[in-house]
Amino acid sequence: MKYTKCNFMMSVLGIIIYITDLIVDIWISVRFSHEGKYVFGILILSFMLFGTLVAQCFSYSWFKTDLKKAGQEGQHYFLLLHCLQGGVFIRYWFALKRGYYVAFKHSGKTNNFMDEEIDPHKEVIDGVTDLSMLRLFETYLESCPQLIIQLYLLLEHGQANLSQYAAIMVSCSAVSWSTVNFQISLRKSLPDKNLLKGFCPIATYLFYKLCTLLSWMLSIVFLLFINVKIALFLLFLLWLAGLVWAFKRQTQFCNSKSMEFLYRIVVGVILIFTFFNIKGQNTKCPMFCYYIVRALVTLGILIVFWLCPLSIFNLYYLIAISITVVLSFLLGIIFLTVYYGIFHPNRGKETECDEIDGKSVQNDCRMRYFLME
Repeated sequence: MKYTKCNFMMSVLGIIIYITDLIVDIWISVRFSHEGKYVFGILILSFMLFGTLVAQCFSYSWFKTDLKKAGQEGQHYFLLLHCLQGGVFIRYWFALKRGYYVAFKHSGKTNNFMDEEIDPHKEVIDGVTDLSMLRLFETYLESCPQLIIQLYLLLEHGQANLSQYAAIMVSCSAVSWSTVNFQISLRKSLPDKNLLKGFCPIATYLFYKLCTLLSWMLSIVFLLFINVKIALFLLFLLWLAGLVWAFKRQTQFCNSKSMEFLYRIVVGVILIFTFFNIKGQNTKCPMFCYYIVRALVTLGILIVFWLCPLSIFNLYYLIAISITVVLSFLLGIIFLTVYYGIFHPNRGKETECDEIDGKSVQNDCRMRYFLME
């Protein structure tokens, strides 16, 4: 494990995107309120607060666990910081401070790490990985619903102001960055996993996620135009299916039952938008079933949309959006096939950890039981 200068720059970019995302969310919410779109303004703000609150809960829980393991105090201090919504910021501060030291000051001393109690590189990588997990939670709880709202308004009016375009671009950047950064950090933090590196593998994985996500979000927007209640009911059913799947797989990510339940709720939300392997096990069959269902639901929504045309869309506009939905989904599946067929890190060459009574030796590692690609 080695934390490089490139990793440090990625952490800097991460906090820039995080702060920009918060500013744009507040800006767009205020603008909606000024334009009289109070419902949309409240929804944008609510999704932001909900995503941030969930991230703070997990961040404090991990701080509490780490402090107990280290035999340190200061839990009340960190609780206050998280109540003030500063948990992610303090984690970025620690990651950047320690990361700069390791990447720029201590990079040439890796040979002496065996003599140290804690490998500085591993410590920073673990901290960055925790951040990537929190950003992944927040992105799918906040940015994805906000992106649906923005696309809904864009298609409804056919045009958008500067703030809406900015919100769409920032939301797309947040989703793409958190997804790719999570997979890179995840594999880097697990010694028995090959790294996800190189432009082609990362770009292929990114386009696979973004294309399938764009197709699905446009489909949801179509359904919202047809009937809001039906769209919300469909999303609820998909969330419930994801929650049941998480319970069936018996995830064991958190130490407490309450946090594990919250984790499974979040997993259900993530599975609404994209597929993830929630226990790092072989899931070719579940992934195949997931995208078959996605294709059938998307096709059903398009058929209903064509059978019940809306007056706000002319024929050419409807054809263009429908083609975008179909092509983006097909492109996403092509990128998925290429990624797993060519660029995916070779699992066959990955080292297997020794196991005792079915439990990994690295059972103290949070990432061991977290989401895989």
